[in-house]
Amino acid sequence: MKAVNASPDDARALRQAVSTRNACKLCAPLGASIAFRGIEKCMPLIHGSQGCGTYIRRYVISHFREPIDIASSNFSESAAIFGGGDNLKRALDNVTRQYGPAAIGIATTCLSETIGDDVRLYLDQYRKERDRAHLPVILHASTPSYRGTHMEGFHEAVRAAVEALAEGGPGEAAVNLLPGFVSPEDLRHLKEVLGEFGMSFTMLPDYSETLDGETWSDYQDLSPGGTPIESIREMGKALATIQFGAGLSPLATGAAYLQERFGVRPLSMGLPLGIGATDRFFSALSQLSGAPVPPVYRKERGRLIDAYIDGHKYVFGKRAIVYGEADFVAGLASFLDEIGMVPALCATGASTGRLRETIIASCRSSEAVQVVEDTDFVTMLETCRGLSPDIVIGSSKGYGLAKSLGIPLVRVGFPIHDRIGGQRLLHVCYRGTQQLFDRIVNALLGAAQEGSSFGYSYM
Repeated sequence: MKAVNASPDDARALRQAVSTRNACKLCAPLGASIAFRGIEKCMPLIHGSQGCGTYIRRYVISHFREPIDIASSNFSESAAIFGGGDNLKRALDNVTRQYGPAAIGIATTCLSETIGDDVRLYLDQYRKERDRAHLPVILHASTPSYRGTHMEGFHEAVRAAVEALAEGGPGEAAVNLLPGFVSPEDLRHLKEVLGEFGMSFTMLPDYSETLDGETWSDYQDLSPGGTPIESIREMGKALATIQFGAGLSPLATGAAYLQERFGVRPLSMGLPLGIGATDRFFSALSQLSGAPVPPVYRKERGRLIDAYIDGHKYVFGKRAIVYGEADFVAGLASFLDEIGMVPALCATGASTGRLRETIIASCRSSEAVQVVEDTDFVTMLETCRGLSPDIVIGSSKGYGLAKSLGIPLVRVGFPIHDRIGGQRLLHVCYRGTQQLFDRIVNALLGAAQEGSSFGYSYM
């Protein structure tokens, strides 16, 4: 192909059409593996090449700073040609013998999906060939990365667990919480919040301990914690399912399945980032529990409002670049608008088709907001140069972007590879919003202080 008199815009469009440069997303089996690790004594098993499992382990360990085993069916050349059924069965035998898991979560890769491996058939054969009484629960999520990002893999794994295990019938006045891909610290705080409302609940997944636990004197093959399998069985008996953010996923979610199969009412809402979004979450909890908002959270809300007042002069009108998972970006954009900042560019590597309308609906400064999907960091940098941004908010993958622009990066979400404590960052509810607000204000103050020719110590 030969381009004649191509303009810079034409050249940029051509590059975007044919390549991804420094992707703003991760692979679907990675998201599924994290969700599976949020189930008690569940071992993720990647059905594909060994390199896929190695890539996932590297990313997960680097962020969570915890050891994690990811099993693999270890495709060879012959498996890629003739199918991976034998590899999968051997892998299931090996994992069962070595780890003794209560569950094994299978996530398929691009390779196994491309050759058309019929995993459900393999599993039917496997159960007939083995002593079913001694088999762990086997979950299967179809997660080719060419069909979605790590978020689609995450939601697919959650739905797979619900489909395989949830049962109907009369139950207690309990609720389900599908929190989405948030930090272990977020999960711990959400459990604390539901406990303060006096509610019985099942949260799926719960990797607050399995991916951020205590130190061990002896290595444990399967770290303690996670949503108990028996609790997942009870999810079909709940009053309602609260679901954060999954409305931007093109896949049917676990909440949708619980409604279709058992009539459990779904309550979908954005991530509780900011006062408005957290108010909606707490209002739903009050209605479901019949209890008022506990005083501890009313006080946290009041302190957060006071902080907004204190920091308003430092953040008002500042322009931010926000990127990451679509659900997280939508929540951050709404929060930034709430504190008077402009989310000048909201970017994700996913293709939702709905991110723009979601963000525009929640932002008063919508005329100044650009929303891009299916993008990468090189394209984002080209776009940012004309936006005069003041700050970048997102994962460690945007460090090069922030460095090129000469502005600070506030690290949130996943992955955070170049700092310690990414798994302990709190983002949600009034307390998490307070911490995020302080970090953003201080990053802006630090940039102004360091950029000053004379320096100052009082703001």
